[in-house]
Amino acid sequence: MENRKYSGVGTKPSFKYKPQERKSTADLVFGVQSVLEALRSEKEIDRVLIQREFSHQEVEKLAEERGVPVQRVPAEKIDRITRKNHQGIIAFVAVVNYAKLSNVLANTFEAGKTPLLLVLDHITDVRNFGAIARTAECMGVDALIVPERGGAQINSDAMKTSSGALTYIPVCREQNLIETIEYLQQSGIQVVACTEKAGELLQSADFSIPTAIVMGSEETGISDVIIRRADALVKISMTGNVGSLNVSVATGMVLYEVTRQLAIK
Repeated sequence: MENRKYSGVGTKPSFKYKPQERKSTADLVFGVQSVLEALRSEKEIDRVLIQREFSHQEVEKLAEERGVPVQRVPAEKIDRITRKNHQGIIAFVAVVNYAKLSNVLANTFEAGKTPLLLVLDHITDVRNFGAIARTAECMGVDALIVPERGGAQINSDAMKTSSGALTYIPVCREQNLIETIEYLQQSGIQVVACTEKAGELLQSADFSIPTAIVMGSEETGISDVIIRRADALVKISMTGNVGSLNVSVATGMVLYEVTRQLAIK
């Protein structure tokens, strides 16, 4: 996968994503002052939870400035996460440093590589996400693209399940996946959605060109609006009685098809 190029000649690309420093697994910050300090620092914050009955204008303002999602939740939810003196507010410190998609694309193109991206549409299970990240890193995916809201929390469990792959593969957290897909298409990337609603088999797609593969959650699949905007819809051929696959397994099968096609080019 490292030698994917537009032309068949040239030296091995020098571009390589710099491994991130692995953070502590203590990814929970609680209490008003602690959360404020976390938001003021250079730490990557995954999200902030605020008890519905409370108002923390400074926290919300700082979170908005940094693009950190804020969710208002019942007190019971916060109590389930921690019984310590949380003062109605907790923040999750991300275990990865989120990458900017435009930078990932620029670096990949400049290195002479054909971009291969993986868009995860509301995959919420942390262990599935970690397993996907592990497979994606092994198979040469250039970045994972996840939604700002409605995706799996990228925490120490995700890091562990990925076997450390999340320290190597860039993760781009995007506010709006629809706009992100439009941006990818405008950047010369074909968007291929893997869905059981497709009429064509996976093998019909051409993965030798810049590609973003979309995988959806097991419960709801890929959202209809993304399916309508995709350049191609494909499905995995199955002959058994069970009509669906675990999403991390399905992702591995799709990425294997990518490597198979590139190997015979």
